Amino acid sequence: MGIGTLFTAPVEGISTRGAGVLHVQGYCIFMDYTVPGDRIIGQISEEHKDWAKGELLEILEPSPQRRTPVCDVFGTCGACSLQHLSYETQISEKARIVQDALSRIGGLTSPLPLTCVASQPWAYRNRVQFHSIRPFHPGALGFKSRDHTRIIPLRDCPVADPGIRQALRERALLPPPGQDRFTVYSRLNTFLSEGALRRGRVSLLDRELLIDAGVFFQSNGNMLELLIKDLKEHALEADRSLPMADLYCGVGTFGAFLQDLFPRMDLVEQNPGALALARENVRGKGIGYAALGTDQWVKTRSPKGPYGFMVVDPPRQGLSPGLRQWLVQRGPRLLAYVSCDPATLARDSKALVQGGYELKALKLYDFYPQTAHIESLGFFTKDRAVHDT
Repeated sequence: MGIGTLFTAPVEGISTRGAGVLHVQGYCIFMDYTVPGDRIIGQISEEHKDWAKGELLEILEPSPQRRTPVCDVFGTCGACSLQHLSYETQISEKARIVQDALSRIGGLTSPLPLTCVASQPWAYRNRVQFHSIRPFHPGALGFKSRDHTRIIPLRDCPVADPGIRQALRERALLPPPGQDRFTVYSRLNTFLSEGALRRGRVSLLDRELLIDAGVFFQSNGNMLELLIKDLKEHALEADRSLPMADLYCGVGTFGAFLQDLFPRMDLVEQNPGALALARENVRGKGIGYAALGTDQWVKTRSPKGPYGFMVVDPPRQGLSPGLRQWLVQRGPRLLAYVSCDPATLARDSKALVQGGYELKALKLYDFYPQTAHIESLGFFTKDRAVHDT
């Protein structure tokens, strides 16, 4: 095959970036805006050693799972990638992506059956980052284009929280002076913006957390509440006579709901702005705070005594190498892993399992409908924890 080659093939699935996946003459071909079950005519637009990108020329047989996108800038806006799929197909494809990663990358030959918790598919996103369009005037806001070359102007966004949608329509959002990019958070009675009131409290379950629009916080509050309930339920199975740790703790969301279960808690977060908020959200006797990366923490600050439970919620890069090694050597008997990337979850799972852990449970949460992103919560156990003497 070569660039410009025409081909006809069925679409088999969806990739981690939302493109359709096809196979032709031994090549794996990725093609945007296609749906599993489509039969298409395509053309090779980019070629690599064992994969290629294809351009959709014609849909010969549309899949019954194909849908008409709701948003009029879908395809040019870089935010959503799956509006052309039925929501049921989005859920099933995300589960397949995670299962494939665990098997192919993680080497888990008998992956667990996966449950994917569905979100409301529209008007779910509480935290949105906008780009201003220069020269700026009220309402000149947008998202990056799919090819990252320009900003697509917006008057509405169907995945955004109703409060953000209303502010967009009323052109009421203003960036901070001299700033081309800013973040807005809206949920229930809370509305925060880096361009106005940026700090406030948001209600989650039976707690109120202090957050800042400019500091990362989960973007789907309803799904976050469901994940927290599951996390707390599993934490009850830990040895609660021992302390716990919350690594990559952010603003202390998980710690705030778990601190009453354990005699002591260590919070570790490299971002000092996030940790300052965590100090406000998780208070009390026996709470330790470390403004360190996890590799630094295991080298310099980790205690000699054992933990009964630990939560890790790393960025897309997954666990740091030093932390992976430390968990294998000295990690708790019960470890909760919150992941936003199937590939790094699979890589880290392989290391943990080879080091003596067993993946006992894994559940998926669709925090970001209309995109290919998927969050998961895994629980790892081992027969005994190994500690320094």
